Amino acid sequence: MFPNSILGRPPFTPNHQQHNNFFALSPTLYSHQQLIDAQYNFQNIDFSRAVTLQPLTYGTVSPIQTSTSPLFRGRKRINDEKSFPLDGKRQRFHSPHQEPTIINQIVPLSGDRRYSMPPLFHTHYVPDVVRCVPPLREIPLLEPREITLPEAKDKLSQQILELFETCQQQASDLKKKELCRAQLQREIQLLFPQSRLFLVGSSLNGFGARSSDGDLCLVVKEEPVNQKTEARHILTLVHKHFCTRLSGYIERPQLIRAKVPIVKFRDKVSCVEFDLNVNNTVGIRNTFLLRTYAYLENRVRPLVLVIKKWASHHDINDASRGTLSSYSLVLMVLHYLQTLPEPILPSLQKIYPESFSTSVQLHLVHHTPCNVPPYLSKNESSLGDLLLGFLKYYATEFDWNTQMISVREAKAIPRPEDIEWRNKYICVEEPFDGTNTARAVHEKQKFDMIKDQFLKSWQRLKNKRDLNSVLPLRAATLKR
Repeated sequence: MFPNSILGRPPFTPNHQQHNNFFALSPTLYSHQQLIDAQYNFQNIDFSRAVTLQPLTYGTVSPIQTSTSPLFRGRKRINDEKSFPLDGKRQRFHSPHQEPTIINQIVPLSGDRRYSMPPLFHTHYVPDVVRCVPPLREIPLLEPREITLPEAKDKLSQQILELFETCQQQASDLKKKELCRAQLQREIQLLFPQSRLFLVGSSLNGFGARSSDGDLCLVVKEEPVNQKTEARHILTLVHKHFCTRLSGYIERPQLIRAKVPIVKFRDKVSCVEFDLNVNNTVGIRNTFLLRTYAYLENRVRPLVLVIKKWASHHDINDASRGTLSSYSLVLMVLHYLQTLPEPILPSLQKIYPESFSTSVQLHLVHHTPCNVPPYLSKNESSLGDLLLGFLKYYATEFDWNTQMISVREAKAIPRPEDIEWRNKYICVEEPFDGTNTARAVHEKQKFDMIKDQFLKSWQRLKNKRDLNSVLPLRAATLKR
């Protein structure tokens, strides 16, 4: 399997880095007994102590398969939700009993089958990665550096922390998405043998909630793919594959012909909604850039989550309806934290240009956070003050007409003159490819609605200092 990510909170010692070219895996043959031992070890892993901030480790090759039936065995699937209760008791972040958890180095051959239907057709194709199953072993990682939440200095800050602890993505949520990704990668490799499927976006960048959808990036080759022609053709084949071979397990697959085309679908087993794109590799890079920011300072994740909840409640967090995408909102929060008189965040791309360069090969991107030490800010503002300041900044201080939000530069910069930025209502620079992530806001009515919500919420929160005045906590908690 392509090394999708190292999910331990960065940075950690990179003594386990793999230097294989993931498009040219060297085959290794293993005996039948070795495969049985690996399967047995995996099934006896103790997942019960997994928590959100624990280091989780992914394997470096695809799951074990058999040449005759790569996905199905004609058996009823075994529900593993008993081992991963969705609403199980959460451990405290400072628990001394946390241990690294190994996820998906191999997928069990029989003990964790998700599907029961026999294959619709037989194939003689055996993916090259089938022969690359390493013996299962735990890769030691250092404990996360920041494992405690910031202190709540006032009622508003306490409300933010409580909402974050209730709604943040749990380890069990991530496991469901990863298991689905691994199974889908097997199926897609029947169509594109050298492809790899990545879990990206909020599921991995540290800003996910329990209700977050899954974003998948299918990488079919190292070179760029024409999104209007080649990507659409590839996704048409994937969509057809989902509608036929996997029709009993994938619900409502839909091909969306956008600027970056995607296949939207729902996995019936995990009940997770997914968006799958082709070769949008910038999404892989920015996932780990944002993940580094997320764990660089312990106030960042709670602040981002409550702002995403606030924006969703006020209907300004949906790019498909002409408002802000979650990605744009995260960049806006990071930018605000970078531009305070005493910054809480720096520009990682300025300080570590080699670590966050587009020249870093894709199979090494997940190692880049290892090089980033902690950032110690002298700013001691509470979460409540930061939320209030964020709303005020975009309601009264930021110049929407002439300025562009740039996390790469850690400041507001003048808009470029080219057509990408001219006459746009909101300009948020993508840190890697320089495009406008807020281009969906193309109607003045929607732009005015967004500005109005910033202003009204700032005024309301400033007077009452109660999160309920701008985001009803009961409703936000129920959605999670």
